[in-house]
Amino acid sequence: MSLSRNEPEYDKEILWRPTPEYVKRSRLLRFMQRHGIADYPALYERSIADIEWFWEAALEEMGIEWTRPYTRVLDLSKGIQWPRWFVGGRLNLVHNCVDKYRSGPRADHLAIRWEGEDGSQRSFTYRQLDAEVRRAAAMLRRLGVRRADRVAVFLPMIPEVAIITLACSKIGAIYTPIFSGYGAEAVATRVQDCEARLLVTADGFSRRGGLVKMKQVGDEAAARCPTVDHLLVVRRAGCPVSWKAGRDVWWHESVPGEAEGPPTEVMEAEEPFMIIYTSGTTGRPKGTVHVHSGFPLKAAQDLAFHFDCQPEDTLFWLTDMGWMMGPWEIMGALTLGATCLLYEGVPDWPHAGRLWELVERHRVTTLGLSPTAVRALMRHGEVPVDQHDLSSLRVLGSTGEPWTPDAYLWYFQHVGQGRCPIINYSGGTEVSGGIVGGTVLHPCKPCAFTGPCLGMAAEIFDAEGQPVRGEVGELVITKPWPGMTQGFWRDPQRYLDTYWSRWPQVWVHGDWAATDAEGFWYILGRSDDTIKVAGKRLGPAEVEAILTGHRAVSEAAAIGVPHPVKGEALVCFVVLRQGWTASEALTSELASHVVEQLGKPLRPAAVHAVPDLPKTRNAKILRRVIRAVFLGQDPGDLSSLENPQAVAAIKQLCSPVGPD
Repeated sequence: MSLSRNEPEYDKEILWRPTPEYVKRSRLLRFMQRHGIADYPALYERSIADIEWFWEAALEEMGIEWTRPYTRVLDLSKGIQWPRWFVGGRLNLVHNCVDKYRSGPRADHLAIRWEGEDGSQRSFTYRQLDAEVRRAAAMLRRLGVRRADRVAVFLPMIPEVAIITLACSKIGAIYTPIFSGYGAEAVATRVQDCEARLLVTADGFSRRGGLVKMKQVGDEAAARCPTVDHLLVVRRAGCPVSWKAGRDVWWHESVPGEAEGPPTEVMEAEEPFMIIYTSGTTGRPKGTVHVHSGFPLKAAQDLAFHFDCQPEDTLFWLTDMGWMMGPWEIMGALTLGATCLLYEGVPDWPHAGRLWELVERHRVTTLGLSPTAVRALMRHGEVPVDQHDLSSLRVLGSTGEPWTPDAYLWYFQHVGQGRCPIINYSGGTEVSGGIVGGTVLHPCKPCAFTGPCLGMAAEIFDAEGQPVRGEVGELVITKPWPGMTQGFWRDPQRYLDTYWSRWPQVWVHGDWAATDAEGFWYILGRSDDTIKVAGKRLGPAEVEAILTGHRAVSEAAAIGVPHPVKGEALVCFVVLRQGWTASEALTSELASHVVEQLGKPLRPAAVHAVPDLPKTRNAKILRRVIRAVFLGQDPGDLSSLENPQAVAAIKQLCSPVGPD
């Protein structure tokens, strides 16, 4: 199987090489030296050849503490699809995130910094965070929440979102994080599916200066969910809200008055702590189940070894709790004893330098942005970046979407000032972190990954299920790992059908991947987004990289639409840079630009200039929504859209594509 080319035609130059400073500081290097491993390739090979050794060594490196030690690292008696990790062990993620740091040398170290869109700030040391979590746990118990009960958390990125999720885990409840931008239908669907007894929300919050009435959405959702006994409401905006006596409870009236709180529940290693739903625009959301010995350990290991996160670091990932990177950021950083920065607002409001102001003020050392967010920030130019002191940055991270070369280079040159590595990172909600990534011990190449993450037996398969290099294929995983979802909530067959049905004993992730001649890996987009024009397979990211490489284009999306002769035709949507105006001459030039790179058979049938592209709150471009709207089809639930007005602009373009 191959797409239009055998490997990505990105810039072949190495942009960054590890300096002695990065090498000396690296905890990954110390880990290899401790275990007598000569180099990274040898470590990676051992991490997948002897997975039990690797994960046990990784837990020791991170200082994971157990209430009762496990008797066996891995049990595959139920098959690779249903592994049991750390058999017989008992622990609680909260002990390793908070409890063990509440006294001793880390007690007064900052655990969480927070800043709101309006500039308000709060911070919590590990000792203070422990006290807040204990009080919140006592309040949950008073509201009738017990072990294994589900709690839906529908909050903006405020400190309470971390406190309540940790409090749920402390008492053995299972929480479901929900995007703060969802509408009532999307919230209700998730609350109904997990049968939550408690919905935690806020009165409202500010987004781009406007009021988001969150409690109103929560009320509408709760009305459709008979399992919900209470709405716990955080007062954030101070706006008027409707109130249902006996059901609704104010956080500020309940939590501060609680006593010291219950002790941390001792949980079996495989007991769930979170059900997090994969984002989607159609179909019933998939509730991925994660356990105490899975997601937090995978997140912390990736942060430790791939991002070189250490206790003195401050991690900031621009995210929402409803996206996997929210729990990943909080639990990963806290497990490692580092500082986590949460931000409630958008990166360019009330001014274009808002994000860089945040990095400067809080001395962020590890910054994570999606490629789509970078492309949006590029529109403001370099001046807002250059006006701020970003010298604290050591590591840049990215995930969520494939890169385009211009955005990658801008991030490296202007944000990282040419001195910080970009740790490209790709995995998923079902994975608890990365499948492929980089490290501070490896060089950086535009848009590339060093290769599979440690402990992840990743491969690229062709159509016959054979490993390939130098051509595009399916990204797969051939061995289990801690953090692998324990199935979909109450739907095990759907889980098996989704990941395990194509090749025996092989997890098929749904991404196109490729390697280049030097061994760097690339993710080229979702395999279910593939466009097939006259028998030629084409990845959207490949076309989008070409379009955004043109001086007039800041963002792009490519889709396939039905064509009576070719099967599918390529249609492109572009957002123009400031100073450019849409014209027939320009769109024709852009189409020719694609032809120059891909050949005449793959010339776009149309190139449309639009004001914006539909995106989720975590900055993912929704190609399937674009395609459905353009074809006049039902796009499904759009409540997660950051910019619903983008859909209206595409609707006006609806037009069938006929034969050439």
